[in-house]
Amino acid sequence: MELREVASTPALGPLFARAALTQRGRGGALPAHGLHLAAVQVDRAHLLDYQHLCRFAGGDVLPHTYPHVLGFPLQVALMAGRDFPLPLPGLVHLENRITVHRRLTADDRLDVTVHAADLRPHAKGQLVDLVTEVDVDGERVWEGRSTYLRRGRGDANAVAPQSGPPMPQGPPAGVLRLPEGLGRAYAAVSGDVNPIHLHALSAKAMGFPRAIAHGMWTAARTLATLGPETSGPSTSEVWFRKPVLLPSTVELVVDDSGPRTVVGLRSGRESVREHLVLTLDVEAGA
Repeated sequence: MELREVASTPALGPLFARAALTQRGRGGALPAHGLHLAAVQVDRAHLLDYQHLCRFAGGDVLPHTYPHVLGFPLQVALMAGRDFPLPLPGLVHLENRITVHRRLTADDRLDVTVHAADLRPHAKGQLVDLVTEVDVDGERVWEGRSTYLRRGRGDANAVAPQSGPPMPQGPPAGVLRLPEGLGRAYAAVSGDVNPIHLHALSAKAMGFPRAIAHGMWTAARTLATLGPETSGPSTSEVWFRKPVLLPSTVELVVDDSGPRTVVGLRSGRESVREHLVLTLDVEAGA
């Protein structure tokens, strides 16, 4: 696969605007190239802002989800390109899988590569994976796969994707109260300025009753509750089920009785309303 070098981290605002203006008339195959950003140096001030917002411990160790934030602008740049077959506006983040092969710190220089893979039918449209890979000195140290759904004409015979394990039951292990401005706070750290996250008015224009929390903030906040072991060799998988409207109160439920930890995020008002289910395997990334 051809890799195209990117000189610096792309600004997301102009990319979202370009994607909105060029969303019509797309189709065809996935682009045959990926994007590569070499020797990324972690900004410690930015890292600390991310740690605080997601409630990870401070310090030089990179949280499990932090490289996703570094790779996300490359994902958007690839999807905003005119040769990407699916329009970026309206894509729904369904699943995410991350493997940390070794503990990373702010001293590591990260080579970040993103490519698209596995465009496939879904009962409600089409699915595509955006794959992010991080290397240090030629060694693969982190990789993530984000699965997105483009709603539209589907295929009733398509193989249904995995839906994840059942939501853990029982009393909550924690209660989180999420403020109305959470989407804007995470956008300031992540650069993800998708209007569905920023304000009730812009979210309503996109079909939501209120702004919704970023999926990767909810995943990161959930992982942060499991402690520092998530930043070492490990694999997480998360299935996003229902969006978290802002403001709201949500509950964390945990099942650590098996070989892998299962964590759920559910509504604080309606326990049957499931927002996400996440699994963590601390052996799989070793």
